[in-house]
Amino acid sequence: MSGDFPKNAEEARLDRDTTREELTETLTALGQKLDVKARVKENVDEKLDQATAKVADVTNEPTAVKFRQGADAVRANPVPVFAGVLGLLILIRLILRRRNS
Repeated sequence: MSGDFPKNAEEARLDRDTTREELTETLTALGQKLDVKARVKENVDEKLDQATAKVADVTNEPTAVKFRQGADAVRANPVPVFAGVLGLLILIRLILRRRNS
């Protein structure tokens, strides 16, 4: 196709179908770029893979597996873990206050 107006019905159908395919590809690409949640998840997965590999280099494979399982558990249940960390921080602060008094 030279970009000119189609000369017959068959060229028009072919042009229409090509345009639809290109539009579908463009919309799919835009949808993937705009899916922030999926992109963040992929990025976190990538970082966890890198961290697990570093843990395996420093320690051993079973420790790296436990690390990854722990990280996956935190990702699956962030609220209880956050509450636990917050509680631990409050407890540490109370202990430090009593020591300084």
